[in-house]
Amino acid sequence: MMVLQGNDRETIDACRRGDPDAFAALFEANKDKVYSIALRYSGDATAAMDLSQEVFLKLLGKLGDYRGDANFETWLYRVVVNACLDHHRRRRKLLPLVGEFLDLFRSPREGALGALLRDEMQQNVQRVVGKLPSDLRMVVILRYTEELSYDDIAEILGVPVGTVASRLSRAHKILERRLKQYAGA
Repeated sequence: MMVLQGNDRETIDACRRGDPDAFAALFEANKDKVYSIALRYSGDATAAMDLSQEVFLKLLGKLGDYRGDANFETWLYRVVVNACLDHHRRRRKLLPLVGEFLDLFRSPREGALGALLRDEMQQNVQRVVGKLPSDLRMVVILRYTEELSYDDIAEILGVPVGTVASRLSRAHKILERRLKQYAGA
């Protein structure tokens, strides 16, 4: 019996053959990343769990579609992104998300007052980022919370690299304009 490793080609091939141990290995290797993206997108733990389950159910049905042209993780990101965007379309409501992007706006204050100000800033950033249009919000998530390159984001979203750059630029301008009042805090 071979030892199955998360995202390697043998594990994916074993999943396609219906091996439950292989799917368990694939699930274990990716569950935290899928949940993290879903949570940052939805802003709600329950919705993130639902989205994660949806992604892994889709994976069961879509593994046959994975051709191996792209890195498996990149292909998985695309499945997660599509599930999040489908969720958004179904719900038609903007929910807050936040991640390492907050570091760009935090002030380096110390002590209780600094913590209070950071919490207030985090809430403001969550509110502003949560109001970004869905396409801008997703590039912010993939860039700042998942730390993906422009090329990877372009491949995941199925858009040119220039579109990724343009969306990030638009998101930055919106965030800067809407958060300007808090910059001196």
